[in-house]
Amino acid sequence: MPLVPELKHSTIPLSNGLQIPILGLGTSHDGGYSHKAIVYALNECGVRHIDTAKRYGCEEDLGKAIKESGQERSELWLTNKLWPGNYGYRAAKKACLDSCSQMGVEYFDLYLMHWPESLCHRGSNREVRAETWRALEELYTEGVCRSIGVSNFLINHLEQLKEDCSVIPHVNQVEFHPYQQPTAVMEYCAERGIAFEGYSPLAKGQLLRDPTVCHIAHKYRRTPAQICVRWSIQNGVVTIPKSTKKNRIQENCLVSQKTLIFSFCFIIEISVVARTVTSLSRKILNLIVEMSFWLISCF
Repeated sequence: MPLVPELKHSTIPLSNGLQIPILGLGTSHDGGYSHKAIVYALNECGVRHIDTAKRYGCEEDLGKAIKESGQERSELWLTNKLWPGNYGYRAAKKACLDSCSQMGVEYFDLYLMHWPESLCHRGSNREVRAETWRALEELYTEGVCRSIGVSNFLINHLEQLKEDCSVIPHVNQVEFHPYQQPTAVMEYCAERGIAFEGYSPLAKGQLLRDPTVCHIAHKYRRTPAQICVRWSIQNGVVTIPKSTKKNRIQENCLVSQKTLIFSFCFIIEISVVARTVTSLSRKILNLIVEMSFWLISCF
């Protein structure tokens, strides 16, 4: 029986009025794609947000998986990313249309510049970014891309884009997890209506072994991965976990069934600060964590 997690209905509004699902499924190269896992995610877990990139080399396979699932294109949110080797006005437009063709779709819901640095050897990075962004603006106007954005952009990159172009990015996708919290970038985006999207919510697996995360997971009877994904979502971040394992995809889709109370989120924040402190401070931290769990259990 298909899972129907309430989280699949949760969305975040973009500045152009579209609603992006707050939980997605990432794909990538180097073993990050599984045909069966994609079909399972779409049909059994209710996943409606798929994130990929030209660089990952799985566009054609992903298109076949979507077709095999039988899900209507209008019910899905597909995000794709433009590789810096295809930056520049003409190259960017051609790459986007080629990606649509590879995936067998007429449009993308979100199309991102993958990195701020260009691999093109003409003009400065700023000039190439502006030229590329103008191509994305046209694709947006033409309806090939329903929304456009950037990935891994810092404040100075966003400021330059604002000065050079017309459409402010709808999304900025950046690495985000308890060990990597770009607060200044998040605040900048929030103040300007740019939705913040986070990839690598498990810190490439490091958080699965974090003592505090594991402790909280045990307390909630959840997996460490579920705690990390839930933590990211509760920070208002569009979250893109990646997995090729059916059971892990299912776990991620069930994170909405338990909300982390503020105290546990606070404990996670404290533990991050303590990663670089002395052993004495770590002992104090562990004592605080234990006391916090005891106090919480009293209510």
